[in-house]
Amino acid sequence: QVQLVESGGGLVQPGGSLRLSCAASGSIFSIYAMGWYRQAPGKQRELVAGITSGGSTNYADSVKGRFTISRDNAKNTVYLRMNSLKPEDTAVYYCYSDVMVAEGLNDYWGQGTQVTVSS
Repeated sequence: QVQLVESGGGLVQPGGSLRLSCAASGSIFSIYAMGWYRQAPGKQRELVAGITSGGSTNYADSVKGRFTISRDNAKNTVYLRMNSLKPEDTAVYYCYSDVMVAEGLNDYWGQGTQVTVSS
C-alpha cells in the first residue's frame, strides 16, 4: 500500500506565493514520474507540472515562468513552488506518482489540497 500526503495549500492574495509538498510512503520499490494536477469548480482536471526521476520537467503553458516543480528522491517527496499566483489558479491541487510496488507499476494520487487566490 502506498500513500501520498499533501500539504501547503491555503488562501493567498493575488501575486502571492505558496509551496505545496507531497510525500509518498509505504511499500515502495521505486518512484518514476511525479507531479501535480489541479481541478477548478466546473472544470476538468488538468496537468499543472510533472517531473521524471531524472529531473526532466514539463509545465502547463498557463503556469510556465511562475511555478517550479522539484523533487527529493531521498524523501520520496515532490514540491510545487507557486509564485505570482492569480485568481485563476484557484483549484484543488492533487499530486500523483508512478510507483513500482511488488505487484508492478501503479499510479497513486493524493487526497487533494485547496489553493484559493483571492483578495
